Amino acid sequence: MHACMHAYIHTYIHTYIHTYIHAYMHTCIHAYMHTYMHTCIHAYMHTYMHTCIHAYMHACMHTCIQTDMPCMHACMQRLVLQQLLVLSMPMSTNWLPSA
Repeated sequence: MHACMHAYIHTYIHTYIHTYIHAYMHTCIHAYMHTYMHTCIHAYMHTYMHTCIHAYMHACMHTCIQTDMPCMHACMQRLVLQQLLVLSMPMSTNWLPSA
């Protein structure tokens, strides 16, 4: 009786815990990963693009001011087009720089 009960409990607990852990962890990890990645990619994209656009704008304006005004106008147009392109990009990691 003791051996049977022990075997039953062991099998039941093992199966139940395995199934529960698999289902629970799969669901939770998937949800967490989706939320975490979405948040991190969004934050990274915002920070990275903001920094890059700011640096590009600074360098471009500095260069253009030293040359001529038509160049400055062209740089501003290019910057606006780049910002519009970034805003229209789907949420994807394809454009992210490799680590």
